Amino acid sequence: MKNFKQREIEAVREWKALHSGSTPVIYIGAATCGIAAGALDVSERVRAILEKHDIEAHLVHVGCIGPCYLEPLMDIAMPGAPRISYANMTPDLAERIIENQFLRGDPSLDFAIAQFSTNGHDGTARLPDFFDLPMLKSQVRLVLRNCGFIDPENIDHYLANDGYRGIQHAFELGPQAVIDVVRDAGVRGRGGAGFPTHKKWQFCRNAPGEVKYVICNCSEGDPGAFMNRSLIESDPHCVLEGLLIAGYAIGATEGKVYINADYRLAIARLESGIAQMKELGLLGENILGSDFSFDISVKEGAGAFVCGEETALIASVEGRRGMPRSRPPFPAVSGLHAKPTIINNVETLGTLPNILRYGADWYRQFGVKNNHGTKTFSLTGKVRRPGLIEVPLGIPLREIIYGIGGGPWKAFKAVQTGGPSGGCLSEEYLDIPVEYEAMAGAGSIMGSGGMIVLDEDTCIVDLALYFLRFTQAESCGKCAPCRVGTWHMVTLLENMTRGQSKPEDITRLQVLGETVKRASLCGLGQTAPNPTLTTLRHFRAEYLEHAREGYCSAAVCKELVTYHIDPQRCNGCQLCRDVCPTNAITGVRSEVHTIDLERCIKCRACYEVCRYHPQAGNAVVYESARRVMA
Repeated sequence: MKNFKQREIEAVREWKALHSGSTPVIYIGAATCGIAAGALDVSERVRAILEKHDIEAHLVHVGCIGPCYLEPLMDIAMPGAPRISYANMTPDLAERIIENQFLRGDPSLDFAIAQFSTNGHDGTARLPDFFDLPMLKSQVRLVLRNCGFIDPENIDHYLANDGYRGIQHAFELGPQAVIDVVRDAGVRGRGGAGFPTHKKWQFCRNAPGEVKYVICNCSEGDPGAFMNRSLIESDPHCVLEGLLIAGYAIGATEGKVYINADYRLAIARLESGIAQMKELGLLGENILGSDFSFDISVKEGAGAFVCGEETALIASVEGRRGMPRSRPPFPAVSGLHAKPTIINNVETLGTLPNILRYGADWYRQFGVKNNHGTKTFSLTGKVRRPGLIEVPLGIPLREIIYGIGGGPWKAFKAVQTGGPSGGCLSEEYLDIPVEYEAMAGAGSIMGSGGMIVLDEDTCIVDLALYFLRFTQAESCGKCAPCRVGTWHMVTLLENMTRGQSKPEDITRLQVLGETVKRASLCGLGQTAPNPTLTTLRHFRAEYLEHAREGYCSAAVCKELVTYHIDPQRCNGCQLCRDVCPTNAITGVRSEVHTIDLERCIKCRACYEVCRYHPQAGNAVVYESARRVMA
């Protein structure tokens, strides 16, 4: 304990020296989104420029701050000045900005997108206070408070920002009092169901047995979801500390992080964090001088979507095929190796340290009644500002999509929440609050946090088919309603996209979906029909167009679409010919062009370029059954 306290003091001292000293600091966003966009190349060039000009500066790799569309991000903090953020970095642009700043005293504000204050933490992140960066300004960041500000591979950065204060306070309170704090805070599981966290913990704590387990569920298989990965990559210690707190509260002896094997960066940072914890006595026997002994290990999964279900996850951890079982008994009574087990989502665990540091009353000030705190979302799809966000529960969908995300580039059509297990909500639901009960009442779920924005170019039938194909492929096949029912649903939807269905197939599809939902064994089958059922509810007319008329208004279902060039409108500008990938369009400048339907792959590129660069009205049109769209 003495060595740990000394390390805390040194960490705070070094942190203050880093941010208040005389040496400039350069930050590079080095989570997966930044690295994929070229952050490591930018970092390498920055090191070379600093060495070339003999510039003294600290180079710090941080995690994802959220606006993934701006990656790679590079920030510069000069002594006594705010931290200035620059977006969409390239090695050449980074070199120019650094030379301007360090050799000429010019901060290159023309390239800047934001400035960040350097005030200390009060439980929330330090957000932009200069320049216009609306994606971050509207957020309340509790679980993401360190993301983009600390080096995720340096435990001292976490310690300097109240890290592991939560577990220390837990030791002062005692296990039952920790559960009471979580109860008073009103924490609900962030994995999707929203079950009160304290109830699950209490069941497990009261269960007989000396050996108990706590598992962090990072089986993130939803298309378009990356909240859990980003949090672990950017602030692994907040999740590891949350595991400690949960383990202490229920009396567990071991914790496991179940994570997709392809999350290589997240796994590396978890394993590095665990090693650092052991070095400081935060894992092992009698942690920090207490009577609590606990260890953490990482279990890599194959990424099966069904392993997001608790009993299937446990089977996978035990080395068996990830297949769900009937409940009861629930895992809190008989889970891993038939011992009492708690499974919590990454975000749920990452929230706990803040609650133990600052208290239940502090946490309850965020959100609304029965939906306290904040929720992270991966905002993706047809939206101007995609990325990782955190908002208080109860915020309207409209504020997320338009206020934070900037809205879609084209006309809004719908938003899919909750991934393949969720629902598709039309424009009339944009003003509902984002909370568990309101989302369920609209026919969707909040889920773990995937949010995909759709515009007018999305075919609703094709969207339902996409998600249903995913869940059908991910089904473990154990129960017939899911295994067989989803196959028949996929077949009906495929026929609709090919013009081979009848109007009565819509009724068959709905009855089948409701049957699969009621009769399936686990949560995968019980929620697999949701995207289809909600789109049938809100976009039934589009299904009828496909089934009755063989018509796809979005021109996505290729077997229902044929492209033509209207000779009365074509002025021979050749824009369509230039973008055609198969050279199916022929014609000379200023003369009418034609499309060879044998070579046309229906990629829609000609329609889009004619649509947004019209010379005499849209010359490229697509024909679907009896209708023609100009």
